[in-house]
Amino acid sequence: MSRIGKRPIPIPAGVQVELISDNVVRVTGPKGQLELRLHPKMIIQRENGVVQVQRPSDERFFKQLHGLYRTLIANMVQGVTEGFRKDLEIHGVGYRAALEGKTLVLTVGYSHPVRIDPPPGISFIVESPTRIGVVGIDKQLVGEVAAQIRRVRPPEPYQGKGIRYAGEVIRRKAGKTGKTKGKK
Repeated sequence: MSRIGKRPIPIPAGVQVELISDNVVRVTGPKGQLELRLHPKMIIQRENGVVQVQRPSDERFFKQLHGLYRTLIANMVQGVTEGFRKDLEIHGVGYRAALEGKTLVLTVGYSHPVRIDPPPGISFIVESPTRIGVVGIDKQLVGEVAAQIRRVRPPEPYQGKGIRYAGEVIRRKAGKTGKTKGKK
Protein backbone atom coordinates (compact mmCIF):
# COMPACT_ATOMS: atom_id res chain seq x y z
CA MET A 1 0.00 0.00 0.00
CA SER A 2 1.18 3.52 -0.72
CA ARG A 3 2.84 5.06 2.32
CA ILE A 4 1.46 8.47 1.43
CA GLY A 5 -1.94 7.22 0.28
CA LYS A 6 -2.73 5.26 3.44
CA ARG A 7 -2.20 8.25 5.76
CA PRO A 8 -5.53 9.72 6.90
CA ILE A 9 -6.31 13.38 6.28
CA PRO A 10 -7.50 15.14 9.46
CA ILE A 11 -10.35 17.61 8.93
CA PRO A 12 -9.93 20.74 11.09
CA ALA A 13 -12.88 22.51 12.70
CA GLY A 14 -14.72 24.78 10.28
CA VAL A 15 -13.85 22.70 7.21
CA GLN A 16 -16.42 20.60 5.36
CA VAL A 17 -15.43 17.79 3.01
CA GLU A 18 -18.30 16.42 0.94
CA LEU A 19 -18.44 13.86 -1.84
CA ILE A 20 -20.73 15.04 -4.62
CA SER A 21 -22.03 12.90 -7.49
CA ASP A 22 -19.59 11.78 -10.22
CA ASN A 23 -16.74 11.44 -7.70
CA VAL A 24 -16.28 15.17 -7.14
CA VAL A 25 -14.83 16.14 -3.77
CA ARG A 26 -15.73 19.62 -2.50
CA VAL A 27 -13.77 21.16 0.36
CA THR A 28 -15.21 24.29 1.97
CA GLY A 29 -13.47 26.34 4.65
CA PRO A 30 -13.02 29.85 5.99
CA LYS A 31 -10.92 31.03 3.01
CA GLY A 32 -13.08 29.58 0.22
CA GLN A 33 -14.12 26.46 -1.64
CA LEU A 34 -12.23 24.03 -3.89
CA GLU A 35 -13.40 21.09 -6.00
CA LEU A 36 -11.56 18.07 -7.41
CA ARG A 37 -12.83 15.41 -9.82
CA LEU A 38 -11.56 11.94 -8.94
CA HIS A 39 -11.19 8.78 -11.02
CA PRO A 40 -14.57 6.96 -10.86
CA LYS A 41 -13.09 3.81 -9.28
CA MET A 42 -11.20 5.54 -6.45
CA ILE A 43 -12.90 5.34 -3.04
CA ILE A 44 -13.14 8.24 -0.59
CA GLN A 45 -14.37 7.59 2.97
CA ARG A 46 -15.11 10.21 5.60
CA GLU A 47 -15.54 9.18 9.23
CA ASN A 48 -14.66 10.51 12.70
CA GLY A 49 -13.26 13.81 11.36
CA VAL A 50 -10.84 12.04 9.02
CA VAL A 51 -10.82 11.48 5.25
CA GLN A 52 -9.31 8.25 3.91
CA VAL A 53 -8.47 7.53 0.23
CA GLN A 54 -8.59 3.90 -0.91
CA ARG A 55 -7.87 2.21 -4.22
CA PRO A 56 -9.96 -0.54 -5.81
CA SER A 57 -7.03 -2.89 -6.64
CA ASP A 58 -3.25 -3.13 -6.55
CA GLU A 59 -2.78 -2.34 -10.24
CA ARG A 60 0.07 0.05 -10.94
CA PHE A 61 -2.28 2.75 -12.27
CA PHE A 62 -4.36 2.80 -9.08
CA LYS A 63 -1.22 2.78 -6.92
CA GLN A 64 -0.13 5.94 -8.72
CA LEU A 65 -3.49 7.63 -8.23
CA HIS A 66 -3.71 6.62 -4.57
CA GLY A 67 -0.94 8.87 -3.24
CA LEU A 68 -1.73 11.60 -5.77
CA TYR A 69 -5.37 12.01 -4.72
CA ARG A 70 -4.50 11.85 -1.03
CA THR A 71 -1.98 14.67 -1.48
CA LEU A 72 -4.35 16.76 -3.60
CA ILE A 73 -7.14 16.50 -1.03
CA ALA A 74 -4.72 17.31 1.82
CA ASN A 75 -3.57 20.39 -0.13
CA MET A 76 -7.19 21.44 -0.61
CA VAL A 77 -7.83 21.18 3.15
CA GLN A 78 -4.68 23.20 3.89
CA GLY A 79 -5.59 25.76 1.22
CA VAL A 80 -9.07 26.55 2.58
CA THR A 81 -7.73 26.86 6.15
CA GLU A 82 -4.28 28.52 5.83
CA GLY A 83 -3.81 29.25 2.13
CA PHE A 84 -0.57 29.10 0.14
CA ARG A 85 2.08 31.72 -0.57
CA LYS A 86 5.01 31.83 -2.99
CA ASP A 87 7.58 34.63 -2.62
CA LEU A 88 9.67 36.10 -5.43
CA GLU A 89 12.68 38.44 -5.36
CA ILE A 90 13.74 40.94 -8.02
CA HIS A 91 17.48 41.56 -8.54
CA GLY A 92 18.87 44.23 -10.84
CA VAL A 93 19.52 47.96 -10.93
CA GLY A 94 16.25 49.78 -11.61
CA TYR A 95 14.16 46.59 -11.47
CA ARG A 96 11.06 46.96 -9.30
CA ALA A 97 7.45 45.93 -8.79
CA ALA A 98 4.36 47.90 -7.84
CA LEU A 99 0.63 47.33 -7.46
CA GLU A 100 -1.96 49.36 -9.37
CA GLY A 101 -5.24 48.22 -7.87
CA LYS A 102 -4.96 44.43 -8.13
CA THR A 103 -2.65 44.50 -11.17
CA LEU A 104 1.06 43.80 -10.68
CA VAL A 105 3.30 46.17 -12.64
CA LEU A 106 6.89 45.02 -13.24
CA THR A 107 9.67 47.29 -14.46
CA VAL A 108 12.42 44.85 -15.36
CA GLY A 109 14.53 46.37 -18.12
CA TYR A 110 12.09 46.31 -21.04
CA SER A 111 11.02 49.43 -22.94
CA HIS A 112 7.61 49.15 -21.28
CA PRO A 113 6.29 48.06 -17.87
CA VAL A 114 4.86 44.52 -17.79
CA ARG A 115 1.34 44.28 -16.32
CA ILE A 116 0.04 41.02 -14.85
CA ASP A 117 -3.61 40.68 -13.86
CA PRO A 118 -4.29 38.07 -11.15
CA PRO A 119 -6.62 35.18 -12.05
CA PRO A 120 -9.63 34.64 -9.77
CA GLY A 121 -8.54 33.36 -6.35
CA ILE A 122 -5.04 34.87 -6.53
CA SER A 123 -3.79 38.12 -5.02
CA PHE A 124 -0.41 39.84 -5.12
CA ILE A 125 1.46 41.39 -2.19
CA VAL A 126 4.32 43.82 -2.82
CA GLU A 127 6.26 44.05 0.48
CA SER A 128 9.01 46.21 -1.02
CA PRO A 129 9.84 47.17 -4.60
CA THR A 130 11.98 44.04 -4.88
CA ARG A 131 9.82 41.46 -3.04
CA ILE A 132 6.55 40.01 -4.39
CA GLY A 133 4.18 37.52 -2.76
CA VAL A 134 1.63 35.41 -4.65
CA VAL A 135 -1.20 34.32 -2.32
CA GLY A 136 -4.18 32.00 -2.88
CA ILE A 137 -5.99 28.86 -1.74
CA ASP A 138 -5.16 26.63 -4.74
CA LYS A 139 -1.56 25.40 -4.47
CA GLN A 140 -1.26 24.55 -8.17
CA LEU A 141 -2.58 27.94 -9.27
CA VAL A 142 -0.29 29.85 -6.86
CA GLY A 143 2.75 27.99 -8.24
CA GLU A 144 1.68 28.52 -11.85
CA VAL A 145 1.18 32.28 -11.41
CA ALA A 146 4.54 32.57 -9.62
CA ALA A 147 6.19 30.72 -12.52
CA GLN A 148 4.54 33.09 -15.03
CA ILE A 149 5.91 36.10 -13.12
CA ARG A 150 9.40 34.53 -13.03
CA ARG A 151 9.19 33.88 -16.78
CA VAL A 152 8.89 37.64 -17.46
CA ARG A 153 12.62 38.05 -16.69
CA PRO A 154 14.28 34.81 -15.52
CA PRO A 155 17.58 35.21 -13.66
CA GLU A 156 20.60 35.20 -15.90
CA PRO A 157 23.82 33.41 -14.86
CA TYR A 158 26.38 36.18 -15.52
CA GLN A 159 25.22 39.08 -13.34
CA GLY A 160 22.30 37.38 -11.55
CA LYS A 161 19.75 39.96 -12.69
CA GLY A 162 16.12 38.93 -12.99
CA ILE A 163 13.18 37.56 -11.02
CA ARG A 164 13.81 34.50 -8.85
CA TYR A 165 12.01 32.55 -6.16
CA ALA A 166 12.89 33.55 -2.59
CA GLY A 167 15.90 31.50 -1.54
CA GLU A 168 16.63 30.22 -5.08
CA VAL A 169 20.34 29.84 -5.76
CA ILE A 170 21.53 30.89 -9.21
CA ARG A 171 24.74 29.26 -10.42
CA ARG A 172 26.94 32.05 -11.67
CA LYS A 173 29.27 31.79 -14.67
CA ALA A 174 32.57 33.54 -15.25
CA GLY A 175 32.45 36.05 -18.08
CA LYS A 176 34.92 36.50 -20.93
CA THR A 177 37.62 37.71 -18.56
CA GLY A 178 37.97 34.18 -17.19
CA LYS A 179 39.10 32.90 -20.61
CA THR A 180 41.84 35.48 -21.27
CA LYS A 181 43.80 34.87 -18.06
CA GLY A 182 47.21 33.28 -18.55
CA LYS A 183 47.65 34.16 -22.25
CA LYS A 184 50.23 36.66 -23.45
